[in-house]
Amino acid sequence: MALLSKLFSRSTQSRAVLIGLDGVPFTLLQGLIAKGVTPNLGRLAAAGPSHFQQMDATLPEISSVSWSSFMTGTNPARHGIYGFMDLKPGTYQMYFPSYPHLKAEPLWDTLGKRGKRSVVLNLPGTYPARPHEGVLVSGFVAIDLKRAVHPPSILPELEKMGYRIDVDTSKAADADFLFRDLDETLAARERAFDYCWKTENWDLFVAIITGTDRLQHFQWHAVADPSHPNHERAMAYYAKADAVVGRLLDRLGGDDLCLLMSDHGFCGIETEVLVNRHLVSGGFLKWEKDPPDSFADIHPEARAFALDPSRIYLHRKGRYPKGRVEEREVPALREELKAFFLGLEYDGRRFIKEVFFPEQIYEGPEFDKAPDLVLLTSDGFDLKGNPKKAEPFARTHFTGMHNRHDAFLLSNRPLPDKRPHIEDVHGLLLQAIG
Repeated sequence: MALLSKLFSRSTQSRAVLIGLDGVPFTLLQGLIAKGVTPNLGRLAAAGPSHFQQMDATLPEISSVSWSSFMTGTNPARHGIYGFMDLKPGTYQMYFPSYPHLKAEPLWDTLGKRGKRSVVLNLPGTYPARPHEGVLVSGFVAIDLKRAVHPPSILPELEKMGYRIDVDTSKAADADFLFRDLDETLAARERAFDYCWKTENWDLFVAIITGTDRLQHFQWHAVADPSHPNHERAMAYYAKADAVVGRLLDRLGGDDLCLLMSDHGFCGIETEVLVNRHLVSGGFLKWEKDPPDSFADIHPEARAFALDPSRIYLHRKGRYPKGRVEEREVPALREELKAFFLGLEYDGRRFIKEVFFPEQIYEGPEFDKAPDLVLLTSDGFDLKGNPKKAEPFARTHFTGMHNRHDAFLLSNRPLPDKRPHIEDVHGLLLQAIG
């Protein structure tokens, strides 16, 4: 903390801006800058490694977990969000952990106690919106704009400007529709950025562009392959997002800190890995009917199951209605599962890089909700917790997947001389504002 204070403190308090480019990988951004596709990001990155760094995301490397770690500066055992979906305690019923389930204090609440105002626009994991000192417009997954806005008085302005919470991913397999929707959503997003920048008195301004993540999920092959027929359209979208960033950068004051970041990296998919099907074949998981309709069909003899994307839970007695695993069995079963996963192969290659026990990566008061193991794959192997699929490997319409190691952090000031983690960004912003 002393190092952060030395690098980021000012004799007079300044404002801070955080711009998120959801899912944009450091290595891709290096290439976009080198090719001149993103000149505004390039002018900051030109200052070198002290301003532009590769960053690690939280495990699991998904937006709901990573953005929660950013906004609280903590790991899942403190903020309580371990996945995009979870089981209600003591049941096999699924639910979406959301803003009300966040156990740690987000940055803007901390700042509000100090008389500071924050504008937070399109940040995943903040639905439904709740009051704080400033403005909040929730991002993914927000299903009703009326419940996504605080204060309600700005809702008519957002509706008037045609604001969109997200692209329509149900139609994203249609490339023409996707690129058109990406452009229209980005334009509406910038109108909201512009309106709040001009009309609000703020100390922290958070502006998130999620279209980059959507583009990469559905068109990674076009992003990565210059010969792909949609490659130029993909490059054009990055250029448009960069132009939005540039117009925000041009408004900064001399004392303002600006950080740009992604919440995880990205890479192409070689195959999806159906983790529960592997657990079945390994003798760890059994269903009362196969394929199951839901996790409620788990058999009492099951010893473990997986939740998206990489979380393994032991079927513990007392924790789950049909659970059978005794506490005395846990250490040996964890080691058995670790060896099993590290030995899995696809086309003759092992694809699980690491298997973590929760005490290796989590600490905090919500630790009792942690998975018993967390898997980390090699790039290209997209883990899925869907219990219904019968095959161990599959492909869908997705062409890109998240990874942990290739997020980015970019700043208009020198960054600490260490590899950053997404949890560190919270402290940088807090120190800058003072």
